Amino acid sequence: MNHRDAGRPVPAAAELAGTWRLVSYVDVDEAGGTSEGPLGPTPEGLLIYDEQGYMAVSMMRAGPSAAAGPGQRAGGAAPARQRETFMGYAGRWRLADERTVVHHVEVSAHGHQVGRELVRELERDGDRIVLHGTAMIGGRPQRRRLCWERVRG
Repeated sequence: MNHRDAGRPVPAAAELAGTWRLVSYVDVDEAGGTSEGPLGPTPEGLLIYDEQGYMAVSMMRAGPSAAAGPGQRAGGAAPARQRETFMGYAGRWRLADERTVVHHVEVSAHGHQVGRELVRELERDGDRIVLHGTAMIGGRPQRRRLCWERVRG
């Protein structure tokens, strides 16, 4: 968040409604340092919030190694060593408070998420929002930061 937004409240639900394009997706370590997220250095994605409380998010690894046919995984590696190539889920959303958005997952590319509430810290910077979340990866908490820019037109 920049200085001009420091005292500005996070938007009301109606202000978040719309379509957002993924700008960046990074892992964050305990010291606040960042590294490439699970979808590589230039992931692509869309996040859609509607005013009735429904949401959907789809994200993918971009670039030539991301292309794979049905039933194949990108890069030709064995499934156990395969990189993540797609993440997506949909369901309901709500603002829990002025700095927290909750996604209630109804369908997902990852079955373990169905029925869960995914809590995301929320920041706003003009036509951008940043969502922070923590996932259990390999038995350890992994903090992630996703920056989204509003799609206009």
